[in-house]
Amino acid sequence: MSSAALVSIPVGVVVERHRATSPWLDFVWRPASVLPGVPSAEPWTPLGTTGDTAMFFAGTATIALHRTETANYIGNIESSTPLLWVVLRATGGEPPYEVVAVTADPAEGEAYTEAGNDLVETVPMPGSIREALEAFVVQHHVERPFFKRQRDDAYAGRRGRGGKPREDEP
Repeated sequence: MSSAALVSIPVGVVVERHRATSPWLDFVWRPASVLPGVPSAEPWTPLGTTGDTAMFFAGTATIALHRTETANYIGNIESSTPLLWVVLRATGGEPPYEVVAVTADPAEGEAYTEAGNDLVETVPMPGSIREALEAFVVQHHVERPFFKRQRDDAYAGRRGRGGKPREDEP
């Protein structure tokens, strides 16, 4: 990010482990939820088992809010289900994953998927985090006017489809 975070929201990450139906994997892992604040449990504390699903407190992260990203936060808040993006990275050992990041910015969450090495999943945004995000947007959002870029090409008005010169042009 180009600007320093103005607000940091500490969170805990809960992950779930399912028995895999694949002959190549024993388990499938995914983020299950984000807890506001920092739980007193140690990372990778088991939280319980239901059938083939086991829940673990995986660790903590900090949601960093930047004033330059308020338009992205608004889009997230105004969606039917505001989400947080949780990023986990395989360790190759035990514990199997480390918590890399949690973000409320859809663009940042999407950027984490580009490398293809991290496990990036969305979880519902807890109400207290949504309220903090809304307050941040109210305080820091500045509506930026849209300026249409003007073409500087001398043939701009005479171009055919796809921006290519028509055959009758020199």
